[in-house]
Amino acid sequence: MTEEKVLEALKTVQEPDLGKDIVTLNMVKNIMIEGNFVSFTVILTTPACPLKDLIKNNCIKAIKSIVNNNAAVTVNFTADTTSKRLDNKVVLPGVKNIIAVVSGKGGVGKSTVAANLALAISHHGAKVGLMDADIYGPSVPIMFGVRGERPMMMEIEGKGMIAPLERYGIKLISIGLLVDEKSAVVWRGPMASSAIRQFITDVYWGDLDYLIVDMPPGTGDIHLTLMQTVPVTGAVIVTTPQDVALADAKKGIAMFGQAQMNVPIIGYFTPAELPANKYYIFGKDGGKRLADEYDLPFLGQIPLVQGIREGGDIGVPIMMSDDNITKRAFEEFAAHVVRSVSMRNANIKSEKIAEVVEN
Repeated sequence: MTEEKVLEALKTVQEPDLGKDIVTLNMVKNIMIEGNFVSFTVILTTPACPLKDLIKNNCIKAIKSIVNNNAAVTVNFTADTTSKRLDNKVVLPGVKNIIAVVSGKGGVGKSTVAANLALAISHHGAKVGLMDADIYGPSVPIMFGVRGERPMMMEIEGKGMIAPLERYGIKLISIGLLVDEKSAVVWRGPMASSAIRQFITDVYWGDLDYLIVDMPPGTGDIHLTLMQTVPVTGAVIVTTPQDVALADAKKGIAMFGQAQMNVPIIGYFTPAELPANKYYIFGKDGGKRLADEYDLPFLGQIPLVQGIREGGDIGVPIMMSDDNITKRAFEEFAAHVVRSVSMRNANIKSEKIAEVVEN
C-alpha cells in the first residue's frame, strides 16, 4: 500500500451532501501506512455530522476493494465547522453559524425546539450557545433550571463583558437571568432592540460552532435588529399544522427569506403511554404542505408528548431525559439542520448583514 493508492481509492468516496469526493474536498489528512495497517483522518464540516458512519464504512470498503483486501483500516474524525460569515472579525468573532428559531405565533413550541435543537447538536461534540431573544416571554431560565441565577461579569481586552451561564454543556443568556422574574418587562421596541444588541456585543460567547437564537413570536423590531446586527446563517420556522398557525408562519418565511435556510417544522401529538397511536389534534401535514408551497426543505415532526411539557417545567429538557421516541425525533431534526447549514455554506457566497428597508 502507498499513500497515492490510498488517496486514489478514497477519491471514490463521496461526501453525500456536497456531491464531491472527500479527496477533492481536501477532507483527508494524516495518512499513515505500516504493512497492512492504514490510518487517516477525515475532516468533517461539523462535529454533529449525521453521516459519519456512512463515510467511515465507505472509506473502509474503498480501500479493501481497490487497494488491499486484507487491509486493517482505521478512520479517525475531526471537524472544522463550515462558516461563511463576513463580519467574524467585528461582531461575535468566534461564532461560526447563527441559527434563528422563529414562529409566526406563540404557543407552537418554538422555545422547546430551540432548547432541544441546541442540546441535540452539542451532544455530538459541537460548541453551542443559546440566546433567549424572547424579551417579553423568556423561557430559558425555567427550561434549563437556572431560575434565580445571575451571569458574572468578566474583562476581555479591557472591556467589561457578560459571561453566559453554562448548563448541560451549552452556553445560555436570557433577559430572565438579568431581571427579577416577578417584574414584568414592559419595554417599547427600541429598548427591546437595545437588549438584543447587548446580547450580541456585550456577552462573551467565545468560540461557538452554532449560536441558536430563540426569537420572539411574530415579526417585529427584535427580528429586524438581529438581521441588521449580524449575518444570520439560517432560520428555522416552527409551526403546528393548523391553518391559523400556518398563516402566521408565512410571515416568518417572508421576513427571513434572505437567510436561505427556512425550515418549517410541524408537530403531532403522541401520548407517552401509547407511542404507536398518533392523534393529530392540530391537523396533519400542514407544515409539509407549507414547505412544498415555498420550495423549502422540510425537517420532520416532533411528537408532542407530555414529557416535553414536564421536562420544560422542571428544568430538564427532553433531550436530557430517557424519552427515546422524542429524543430520536430531535436528533433527526438536528441532523437535518446541521446538514442544511453545511450545504448552504458550501454552495453560497459569504453572508452579509441584511439590508432591511423600513417604511
